[in-house]
Amino acid sequence: MQLATFLLAIEDYMLPCITKKLFDFDCPGCGLQRSVVLLLKGDFIGAFEMYPAIYSIVLLFSFLLINNFTTIKYANKITILLMISSVVLILGNFILKMI
Repeated sequence: MQLATFLLAIEDYMLPCITKKLFDFDCPGCGLQRSVVLLLKGDFIGAFEMYPAIYSIVLLFSFLLINNFTTIKYANKITILLMISSVVLILGNFILKMI
């Protein structure tokens, strides 16, 4: 019950995109907040459609959190790979929105 109330209330506190308000076009981060809300609600396909980089970002932050408490052999290479994949997905999504 409390989780449902939280998920309904979180949508009321989302920040507006300043770039979109000032310049009238989406920034590379547009859709991230709504994608996180969709992910928390369990709409995994909707979250991906809203912001395709959501899963690589979640993987990156999860890996960094785990790596903070344990030692992983190839942590630097995995971190760089996850960062590059996140940037590629973010920029790819941004370019597709602009076309």
